[in-house]
Amino acid sequence: MKKSTRTTLIIIAVIVVCVFGIYKFYTGKYNTMVSLDEEVNGRWAQVENQYQRRMDLIPNLVSTVKGYAEHEEQVFTEIAEARSKAGGVVSIDSSIIDDEEKFAQYQQVQDSLSSSLQRLLAVTENYPALQANENFLALQDQLEGTENRIATERKNFNDSARKYNTFIRQFPNSIIANAGGFTPKAYFTAASGAAQAPVVQF
Repeated sequence: MKKSTRTTLIIIAVIVVCVFGIYKFYTGKYNTMVSLDEEVNGRWAQVENQYQRRMDLIPNLVSTVKGYAEHEEQVFTEIAEARSKAGGVVSIDSSIIDDEEKFAQYQQVQDSLSSSLQRLLAVTENYPALQANENFLALQDQLEGTENRIATERKNFNDSARKYNTFIRQFPNSIIANAGGFTPKAYFTAASGAAQAPVVQF
């Protein structure tokens, strides 16, 4: 074999190895981004599930409280408006987590609903007979459990989003992320006044 032919074959082999190496590197990083993106979407679905659970509890809770505290119209109106803004079904396109502004609006609506529920529960303290009602106590326990799960799922979502955001911002991952259309995810933030001790104890 001639020296020039051998040199050409070596160059071709090096090029093939380099191209294969680049391909493996790119696909490895890309597939990791897809996996992290899917994990964030899965966490988002769990947040939605818990918000839906809370949404479904509200009518029964309000109905029970109304039986004892029918004069608290302002609170009932407030919670009805907050629930209406949140929508009857919590099913938001997951693209919302890619848009910080829409995500913040969604969180504001959910935080408003949480505040209304706290005011409703504060009102119930004025009605001892209601506090002894088994149906109310069961609903209150379910709501407390749901609020705890919401907090847990929001934390899990933030953890996944942070992991994903960090990965796509690192070099050279950022180049692949830009080429692949991977964009940063929004985070849940503490509600306004969350640093203060809660007024309502479940």
